[in-house]
Amino acid sequence: MSLWLAKPIYEFLPYLYMLIGVLLVGSSWLVHASAWPAALLIGGCVALLAGLVIWLRRRDYRTTQAQYNSRSLDE
Repeated sequence: MSLWLAKPIYEFLPYLYMLIGVLLVGSSWLVHASAWPAALLIGGCVALLAGLVIWLRRRDYRTTQAQYNSRSLDE
């Protein structure tokens, strides 16, 4: 079973992950409860890293695909 997303949503996901990460890291400075700042900071860093990794992987894939011939080997 595969999940298909609309292209605008698919293209926005890394930026959404990074935005969520920035919001979580920022909120970790504002919250002064016992364990919440550490949890928010870790979650924010994970979200930032996930968004950055997805963005870099897509960029690398698109650059390498442009360098190769798109025709199939059977043609």
